Amino acid sequence: MFVPINGLLMANRSKHSVKKKVRSSSSKAKRTVKKVQPGWARLPNEELLECRLCDLDLSLEGTQVERCLDRLHREIKNCGLRLKPHYWISDDWFSPDGIPGIAVPFYMAHPRLRRLERNQMMEVEGGTQTSCMQILRHEAGHAFDTAYRLHRRKKYRELFGKYSTPYPETYKPDPNSKSYVNHLKPWYAQSHPSEDFAETFAVWLKPRSMWRRDYAGWKAIRKLEYVDELMSELKSRPPKFKSRAKVDPVNRLKQTLREHYAERLACYDLSWHEALDSELKKLFPQIAKSRRSEPASNFLQKNRKELTRLVAQWTGECHYNVDQVVREMIARCCEQKLFASVSRAKTLQNTVAMLTAHTMRNLHGGNHRVAL
Repeated sequence: MFVPINGLLMANRSKHSVKKKVRSSSSKAKRTVKKVQPGWARLPNEELLECRLCDLDLSLEGTQVERCLDRLHREIKNCGLRLKPHYWISDDWFSPDGIPGIAVPFYMAHPRLRRLERNQMMEVEGGTQTSCMQILRHEAGHAFDTAYRLHRRKKYRELFGKYSTPYPETYKPDPNSKSYVNHLKPWYAQSHPSEDFAETFAVWLKPRSMWRRDYAGWKAIRKLEYVDELMSELKSRPPKFKSRAKVDPVNRLKQTLREHYAERLACYDLSWHEALDSELKKLFPQIAKSRRSEPASNFLQKNRKELTRLVAQWTGECHYNVDQVVREMIARCCEQKLFASVSRAKTLQNTVAMLTAHTMRNLHGGNHRVAL
C-alpha cells in the first residue's frame, strides 16, 4: 500500500546485527559472534540504487516486523479467531485479492534499506512499532475479508459499498467526515469500500481499543458494531479460503531500486509547483547574503519537525499532511538553489505563515487528492 500525497514494487544474505552467545567447549567461556553484513549494505546510495531487488537475498528473521507479525497473530488468536495470515517480502505493503496473506516491503528487512527508503521518500512507512502494527492490522482486515468472503454479504455492501468498485487513481478525502474511522493516514478509509472495511477492522482489532467511546455519535460506529458482530460469528470457524500463495515475492522482482523509487515518486501530483515556487522565492533569496547563509532546503529539513508540529497544532490538520507540504518545499528550494536568512527566528516565523497558507489551500482549495 503506497499513499503519497500532494494535491493527496537484490548476493549475500541479509544479516542483522544480532549477537549470538557461543560457549567454548574447553573453557566454557562465553564469546559473541557478530553476523556479517551483506556487501550492498556498505554501498553509498547511488550505487545501492543500481542493485536489483531480487539480488538482495532478504529475510525477516530477527527483525522488528517479524516481532510485530508474531504480535498480530497473538492479537487475532486472543480474539478467538482461527485465521493466521502468512507473510512474505515484496515491494510494498499489501494483501492480494484472493490470498489471505500479507506482503511486507523489502526495506523492512534491513536497517540500510530503511535508511535508503527515508532518503528517497522522506519517511519509512511502518518504520516504528506503532505504525507497523497499524499497517499489519489493516492488512489483516483484507486477509479476513478474503478468507471468509465477507464482501459478498448484503450488510457489508450496505455499510461499506461494493467491493467490486474499481479503485480510483486518486481520491479526495473529507478531513471532517464522521462516516469513516481514522486509522491510517491520510483518511485512507475513504479511498475504497475494501479499504474502509480493512480500516474499520484494524480499529476493532487493536487491544484495549476504546472504539465505542471514541466513535460514539459517528456514523462509523455502525461499521464498527458490524465488524464486532462478524468476528463474534467467525470465532472458532476455520477460513474458507486458505491459499498460501505469494504475489510478487522479492526474489522474483527484477527491478533495480532506482527503478522502484522512480515509479513510486511518479505518483506524486506536483501541479501546484508554480505558485509554491513564486512564494518560496519571496521568502528565500537565490543569492546567499552572507557566508553564514545556509541553503533553504537545509534550514527546512533541520526545522521540519517543529514546523510540522506548529502548523498541525494551529490548523487542526494531521501531521502527515502538513509534512507533505514541507517535503515539497524542501524539494523545490533544493532545485532552485534558494538560501535562508541568517535570522532564524524571523525566517521560521515567515515559513510557518507560508506553510499554514499552503497547507490549508492544498487541503481545502481543491488540490488535495491522494494517489493510490
